[in-house]
Parts: sequence; structure tokens; C-alpha cells
Amino acid sequence: MSDKISIFWFRRDLRLNDNVGFYNSLLDDHPVMPIFIFDSVILEKLPKKDARVSFIHLTLRNLQKELQEKHNSSIASYYGNPGDVFRRLAIDHDIQAVYTNHDYEPYARKRDKEIAELLADKGVEFRTFKDQVIFEKNEVIKHDGDPYVIYTPYKNKWKEKFNPERDLRPYNTEAYFDNLIKNTQLPNLTLQEIGFENSHIKVHDYTVLPELISNYENTRNYPAQENGTSRLGPHLRFGTVSVREIMKKAIAAKNETFWNELIWREFFMQILWHYPHTATKSFKPKYDRIVWRNNEAEFKKWCEGQTGYALVDAGMRELNETGYMHNRVRMLAASFLCKHLLIDWRWGEAYFAEKLLDYDMSANVGNWQWAAGSGVDAAPYFRIFNPMTQVDKFDKQKKYINNWVPELQELTYPEKMVDHKLARERCLKIYKEALN
Repeated sequence: MSDKISIFWFRRDLRLNDNVGFYNSLLDDHPVMPIFIFDSVILEKLPKKDARVSFIHLTLRNLQKELQEKHNSSIASYYGNPGDVFRRLAIDHDIQAVYTNHDYEPYARKRDKEIAELLADKGVEFRTFKDQVIFEKNEVIKHDGDPYVIYTPYKNKWKEKFNPERDLRPYNTEAYFDNLIKNTQLPNLTLQEIGFENSHIKVHDYTVLPELISNYENTRNYPAQENGTSRLGPHLRFGTVSVREIMKKAIAAKNETFWNELIWREFFMQILWHYPHTATKSFKPKYDRIVWRNNEAEFKKWCEGQTGYALVDAGMRELNETGYMHNRVRMLAASFLCKHLLIDWRWGEAYFAEKLLDYDMSANVGNWQWAAGSGVDAAPYFRIFNPMTQVDKFDKQKKYINNWVPELQELTYPEKMVDHKLARERCLKIYKEALN
């Protein structure tokens, strides 16, 4: 058995610097072996050309290369059930402690509890840290200890509690890279070895230039606007950028709107942490009484961007082709599925979960339940977006639509699959019957 080591387990934090758990592992008395586990429990549910798996693999390869070339170290990658991987690691190494950063999703919490118990049985400490948010769990709650379920008071309390000097402190991991294990030949895996292929869909670089943040209020709602949004989603999701770094930029640009969007992300995360059942059930239980139509042929048309409503179709085609959809269009597409077609929000949530590069369970569930009316701080059930007036408001010149629906004026473009007025009346009737 080799000498004593500590392990840092990369997960939603795929960067070397300003990484809280990694920083703390490097302060340990023992050399640190960084690892990443391609979790078979998660991967077996994904398509073989999943763009997110390609992105993770490419990011890891770049991190490994940097550690090999500059620090005579690397990252060990494994495939399998995390419990099985740690059992093997405990046989091969004398592990003193395992470090990682918190994850708040139901599966991750269950997994981490099992890993902590497994390691404890072997006399190994499992030390976890807050990294992907500024505030977590019970850090922003009401005076009576209950969690906030309305965004605005949560946001206000968040800002009241916020201390930039304390909460945006950078973690200079690079100062301690001498404490990494000296081994450039740690186990490595190709995409093929974990059962995947390269995807043609790529994650774009993010943009957080001061002018983008300053103009965010004026540009963010228009899907045809070039560089109107930051494309930060996947990078925050996989931790290729530190949330503290982005918060600093938002505050420096003095733009409340951009800052508030980052707080929305934390609001949904703490909702999922306090109410894990919302991953599959309505936050407002009576909304689970809705009798959904769940027409599979209509769902297929929605998925393929063939509804006959141009802005909905443009969004769905953009999603299918690029793994991205503009946030304004996401709201319309989700509302259309739930309200116009009366298809269960869980169907749409699952489709977005499969396609979105920035898929994050808390935000995806939160936003779908918002659209359906069933979630925290949700749109009232009688708020039903008109897909035609949304075009007038947000894509009047049809620049975005023409990009994704080039056959709009052709006979090949489908008729509207449902009349807006009739769909609205049908939706109100079905919702009223369930909720009264």
C-alpha cells in the first residue's frame, strides 16, 4: 500500500482555482490526489452522444494537462458507482480524508450520505464544503426558521445578509499546488471507455463583460439580440467558473438585474434542498389533481418544433440543435406545453433535462413548476402566454424566428395545432375543476 494521501473529489466544480473544497484539501498534511468519477448511475440514463458528458470529459482533459505540465500531477478519472470506486480506492491507497464540495440534489444527498458512512467504517473522514453558491441550506431563512417560498423577500434577506468581503473571498488554491500528489500517470479514461461518443453540440464560452452586464436589462428578453445573454449557465452548472468571481463582476457593474438572476439560482437551489419532493411532485399539492391530456402525438410535435406557433417552434429547434434556448422563449415553450396542450409539466421538465447544456435540476424544476402554476412563487394558473403577441413583444422583426423556422412562409410549415382562444378556455376549465 502507498503512503498516506488525501483525496479531492471533483464534481460540479471543474476548475483548479477559487475552489473551496480543493483549497481545503491542499491545506491538509498529506499529498492530495484529485479524482473525478463518471457516475454510472447518472450516465446510464443519458444518450450516447450527450454533449454535457463530452464537455465534462474535455474540461477534465484540459485540467489534467495543466496539472501534468505545470505541477507534475494530474486528475485520476474512474467510471462506476461512486461507492464501488471508493471501496477500490480504499484498498489501493492509505486514505486519510476525502474532500469535496456540497451538492444539493436529492440523488447527490443520498449518495454523499452513503459515501460518508462507507468511509467512516474505514476510518476515513468525509469533509464537504460550500462552493457553488454564496448562501445555502438554512443560511437565508425567515425569522421563525422557515424557508422563504417567495423570491422577493428571499432576495431582500439575501442582500441584507450579504457581506462582499466575507462572502466573495477568493480561495487561492494555486499557492498550495506543491501539496498535490506527484504523479502525472494517474488513471485516465477516454469517452469510448465510459460508453460515450463526441457530440457535435458544443458549450459556448461565457461572456460577462461589463457592457453586457450594464445593458442586461435592455437586452436579455430579445432572443435575436447577439450577446444579449451571458451563456453562463453550463459554466455555473459544471463549475468551470466560480460563482464568487461572477458575483464580483455583477456587483462591480452595479446592475441589479444581473445580480438578481444569480440570486434566483440560489433561491431555486434552497427550495429543492428544503423540499426535495418537488423534483417529482407539485409544490402546491392540489395541482397534482390536474387531469392532463398527455397526448403523445402532440408532445412529439412540441419536441420537434412543429406546433405551428413560430416562436415556440424556433425555441424548440434551437434547443434540439444547440442544447441552448433563450430564457424568454423557454418560458413560452413551457407555458405552451402545460397550458395550451395540457401536457404534464414533468414531461417537459424531463425533455429539457435531456437536452439543456445548462440543465440544473433545481432551476429546471423550479421554472417548469412556475410555468405550470404549481410551484413556489409561480405564475397564477390563469396567466397563459399568447404565443402570437409574444412575437410582437420580443421578436417583432422575426429575426430569431426566421433563423430557426426558415420555412415559415412555405406551405410545408404546419398549421397551428390548436387555436389559442380555445386552448385558453380549455385550460382554465381543467385547472378550475382541479383546484376548486
